[in-house]
Amino acid sequence: MSPVSAPADKRFRRAHVKPTRRRRWRAAAMATAKYATAAAVAIAVLYRGGAVVARARALQIDRIVVKGNGRMSSGEVLAVLDGMRGESLVWTDLDSWRQRLLASPWVKDAAFRRSLPSTVEVSVSERAPMAIGRIRGKLYLIDENGLLIDEYSPQYADLDLPIVDGLTGATPGDRDADEARAALAARLITAVSPRPEIAKRLSQIDVADLHNATVILSGDPATLYVGDDRFLPRLESYQDLASALKARVPDIEYIDLRFDDRIYVRPAGKPGKTTSIAVAH
Repeated sequence: MSPVSAPADKRFRRAHVKPTRRRRWRAAAMATAKYATAAAVAIAVLYRGGAVVARARALQIDRIVVKGNGRMSSGEVLAVLDGMRGESLVWTDLDSWRQRLLASPWVKDAAFRRSLPSTVEVSVSERAPMAIGRIRGKLYLIDENGLLIDEYSPQYADLDLPIVDGLTGATPGDRDADEARAALAARLITAVSPRPEIAKRLSQIDVADLHNATVILSGDPATLYVGDDRFLPRLESYQDLASALKARVPDIEYIDLRFDDRIYVRPAGKPGKTTSIAVAH
């Protein structure tokens, strides 16, 4: 019997089937869509990146506004803050810049505030000079805490302040004593401030003795012992009795005002001799 040949089943010959035009078009379209999507994503990333960079540049600090300063010029404040410009308004460490500014002797306090888009506002509170301290032959402006603000120079000639002696300077060994002496001078100056006619006459104050401040008034060579309290009543008593005292003792070395009921006067050139004068209340 001769073999019978069966016709080949075309369904099992996929490898030899050529794709139709529709399938080729669909594949091309999908590839095109894929590339278009990738391009769109790339463009979006570039756009957003450019926007972020633009915003970052807009938020860079390029303006610093200084307020509240008087003795310290705006230029001096800006010199301390050199380097802040160009930093990010959002991320710059304002507390660090504040601490740097507080290191300046004139600055008592400072407040920083961000202001969009690119400004930092700086409000400065300055120390108030209380007196001129004479320390080791040099003159310094000092505040109520005894802090040396600046060396006294002609630029401060408009300040009418008493000279304080007895301060030893801000050396480690004398720091506490200096603070106490400066506090004594501050209490004295503050106590007489309600009486401008007396406060304006304060010429020199010596606080070497923490329990007995001495005062010299302008136009009066006598040294006044005023103790460590009741400064205004004692100086008021002296002012009321000054003419009578000088009539009795023309040349006075010192006047001790520390006792409420009597004033003791030491004539110049007569050691050991004092004159006691009762104080009327």
